[in-house]
This record gives sequence, C-alpha cells and structure tokens, in this order.
Amino acid sequence: MKKLILTTGPSLGGKINLNQIHQDKFIYRINGAHGDIESIKNTIINLRKQKADIDILIDLPGNKIRTSGISEAIQVEKDKDFSLKIDQFNYKEFYKLVKPGMEVYANDSIFLFIVKEVNDKEVVFTSKSTGLLLNNKGMHVRNLHDNIPFLFEKDKELIKLCNEFDIAYVGASFVRKASDIQEIKQVLHSNTKIISKIETLEAVNNLYSILQEVEYILIDRGDLSTEIGIEKIPRFQNYIVEMAHHNAIKVFLATQILKNMEEKPIPTIAEIDDLYNIAKSGVFGVQLSEETAVGHYVEECVKILNLIQDEINNEKIIL
Repeated sequence: MKKLILTTGPSLGGKINLNQIHQDKFIYRINGAHGDIESIKNTIINLRKQKADIDILIDLPGNKIRTSGISEAIQVEKDKDFSLKIDQFNYKEFYKLVKPGMEVYANDSIFLFIVKEVNDKEVVFTSKSTGLLLNNKGMHVRNLHDNIPFLFEKDKELIKLCNEFDIAYVGASFVRKASDIQEIKQVLHSNTKIISKIETLEAVNNLYSILQEVEYILIDRGDLSTEIGIEKIPRFQNYIVEMAHHNAIKVFLATQILKNMEEKPIPTIAEIDDLYNIAKSGVFGVQLSEETAVGHYVEECVKILNLIQDEINNEKIIL
C-alpha cells in the first residue's frame, strides 16, 4: 500500500499532534459532513500549523440525506412510532420523496425505519430497531436520488475551500455516473485530485465510465453494503478492484478496517486477515475513519498498518 488515509478529529489532530505519527505516505482526511464551513477552514489551518507540508483530503458530504438540528439524541424503540420534523433533515424536500411503506436505513444500517405517515410538517416512522438516533446521521432510502441534486450547497462551499487552500484531494461522495465527476470538475479550479467514492449500486453499474474521469477511487463498504446487502460486499469489492486495475486506476478501501481498535489496543484476527488480503490485492491504500478520528489507539493503528505492509514486503510470518 502506497498511501494511508487517516481521518482527523478529536483524537488525531486534536489530542494527538500530527508530528507524533507523521509519515510521508499519510493523507489526512477531514470529514466534510461534520462541522460548518468555518470550523472546517479552521481545521485545515490547525493541521498545517502542526505539520506544514501535508496532503489533506476533504471528503464531501454529498447528497446523502442526514438528520439535522437534533440537539438531544432521540430514543427509538422497536415496533414503536416516532417522528422527525421537516427541518430535522438536511434536505428539506425529503418529505416529498418518501411514501408510506418505504424502508429507511439509518446510521450505516444500524437502524431500520418504515415510513408510516408523511406530511409537509413531519415524517412519522415505525422503528424496527432500538437505540439512540443522533444528529448528522445518514438516512438511506434505496433508489431515491433521481430527483436530488448531486451537489448540495455545502459541497459547493467545500470545493471552494479546496480551491482556496490548494487541497491535495477531494472525496466525491455518492457518485452515480460520470457526469457527477464532470460537475465537480466545473467548479474545482485548483490542482486538487478527485477521489471518486464507489458507494452506490448505480456507481458500480456505471463503473467503467466513472473510471475514465478520475485517477483514484475509494470503495466505501459501509454505504455500499446498505445498497447491495452486506453479504455481497466481498464479491463486489473484488470486481471493483479488478476493474480499476484493468483501467490503471488507484484504489482505496474504507470502512471498519480496524474497527476493534476504536476501543481496544489490538485488532481482531479477522481484521488482520482482511487487511492482509486487501493489501495483497494491490490496493493503493486504505482509509481509517473512527479508528483515528475518535479512537483511543491511533498510534497502535498506524503500527498495525505498517506491520502488515512489512509482512507482505518480506513474506515473513508475524509471531
């Protein structure tokens, strides 16, 4: 693996200074879904104060429907109803797109809600899960995006930041077709390289044409699993990697790479096995998300990634 994407947050870039872990192969990711434009601008400035000559990736939120304006977590109970007001969605026209009976997968498919009632003031759901629904969590409905603009206003503002700060990479979220990438290119005036995220079934179906528009793709296994079913991820992942390699496109892989290490100092054997096979498949790099943004073992995560790469380079057994 040539590059590693590390997500910044309260842990990396906050408690942990970049100088403590920096390697030239690191790309520091800012999740554009979290924080307003001014706070993201301040994050860029802060990261460059810690380490001037670094590659930064701004990940666009994309046209993903998210909860918004929820000041306190909402307790949802299985087989019980709850409602969200129209202004509790980041896309205020959401209520026009859903109908009773539709399934909504929330927070990376942790929750399943069924739309029960819709009006111009609120959407009523029946929850099929129990837990806390937080602010800024995804609300995914399959085959919903035909009537939603590809770039939301926040995406456009973040692209302006890429231009202003000469950001190295921008993550294009929820790409569905090649014209989506072309739309970004029309407003991206810097040398910023586009990483097209493959996280929708439509993007997989249009993969060849998307690959003609970019140098890099990133397979987001979390959102993609919501669309295709988690059991299909290994097969789709292999297909996408093979297609990218055939077209000389560099591939990143994301989602739950070292999930266990958010809370514990070592990965599971299953994570090591997955990471080893990912690296052996010839991907350009992997992305750590919560593991480095809010996890407690950032330095240990980096060590594991390096150990796996060394293992592959040397073909020695790690004891």
